[in-house]
Amino acid sequence: MTPLTIGADCGRTLEELSDYLHTGSSPDAEHVHNCPQCQAGLAALRRLDDLTAELIALDILQAGRGDEPWLQNILDHLRLETRAGRAIPLAGAHPDDDLSETEGAVIALIRAVGDTLPGATIGKCRLHGDLTTAGAPVTLHLNVTAFWGHPVPALVDTLRGTLSDALAMHTELNITAIDIAVTDLVEDAAATPERIRT
Repeated sequence: MTPLTIGADCGRTLEELSDYLHTGSSPDAEHVHNCPQCQAGLAALRRLDDLTAELIALDILQAGRGDEPWLQNILDHLRLETRAGRAIPLAGAHPDDDLSETEGAVIALIRAVGDTLPGATIGKCRLHGDLTTAGAPVTLHLNVTAFWGHPVPALVDTLRGTLSDALAMHTELNITAIDIAVTDLVEDAAATPERIRT
């Protein structure tokens, strides 16, 4: 099986980052510490570890196999989402300012916001539109795995509203729509009968 590399301009593999994450050491530690792509990859691996641990706590260890659909979906999109991607222009206070943020940074923000909300984890995440032109309409498409015990319509509304606020605060993107598809429903270790009835 070909190792999954983080990006063409980085060259580090997920296996190398996983070793660094779990041992705290690497012969290439300085690069990993200073590389935005490696840091995004480490953040994604930490989220994957957290989700796997929760599923294991539910005694569904089979969900941790690499050929399971929910896990494979995350891995399939990890390499793309840890790349810098397109440069998104930002307005500067001075005419000579040349400011931008990367598509990868915005996706990392979206995932970070999703991690703060109980009841779901974000799978596929894509920005559609001309990100390189200021003010161009952009649509955000998300696939979400919801945890049983959390009302799905309320969960989707909360996620959409929280993401809208965060993107308005931290980016200058003209987000015209946030499309959320709930593609999986799994048990949640934190679900209680009281929460299930709400």
